[in-house]
Amino acid sequence: MNPTRTALSVNLNKVALVRNTRHLGIPSVARAATLCLQAGAHGVTVHPRPDERHIRPQDVRELHALLRRDWPRAEFNIEGNPFHNLMEFVRELRPHQCTFVPDSEGQFTSDHGWDLEADGERVKPLIAEANALGVRVSLFMDAEPRAMALAKAVGADRVELYTEPYAAAWGTPRQEEQLERFAAAARAALDAGLGVNAGHDLNRENLGAFVRRVPGVSEVSIGHALIADALEMGYAATVRAYLEALAAP
Repeated sequence: MNPTRTALSVNLNKVALVRNTRHLGIPSVARAATLCLQAGAHGVTVHPRPDERHIRPQDVRELHALLRRDWPRAEFNIEGNPFHNLMEFVRELRPHQCTFVPDSEGQFTSDHGWDLEADGERVKPLIAEANALGVRVSLFMDAEPRAMALAKAVGADRVELYTEPYAAAWGTPRQEEQLERFAAAARAALDAGLGVNAGHDLNRENLGAFVRRVPGVSEVSIGHALIADALEMGYAATVRAYLEALAAP
């Protein structure tokens, strides 16, 4: 991964969601990962939920083996709630990164970051455990500058800024306000000594403006929009389009 540019991690959950509607094993999650990495993606992300409605435990293990065998320089990021099933995968597989997300078990999709004033002491020992296993920990956080010091205090290595409010404001009079809000949160994270990731509802249209304005974004994790684009454009062309958006001046 090139540390001087924002890395693209492809979230594969929606590939698994389509596959799970039949019993034929298609589309293949591993094949999707291969095609995206061949096209230049820097890593893959999965969010295995307890109800297994998309990514299943076997997918996580197969992707881990695939990356170790064929893509040793690609990042494997496993997301989830550390109080549900995430830590089982962290302990078994030791991915490059795990992203702690405060989802409920049946939650439709991630829609808020951690409240560390309430949950900081609960997540702190699990962050320490993951770090002891050699796993980087990113906390899924709302773009609140004051919360970044709390993330650092509980031991996080990075934060992933929850970008849905920015995406919802894209193309409206509130776009500039949201960009400044996220830029301020990123500056606060960097000042606290944290790395900055971002994700949720980023797409080809809003991605470039985000990474140009928000400082120090190390990685974006994109699933729904990227996989939707891939249905029309194919994996390779879609990944290249997202990489171009990240690289645009």
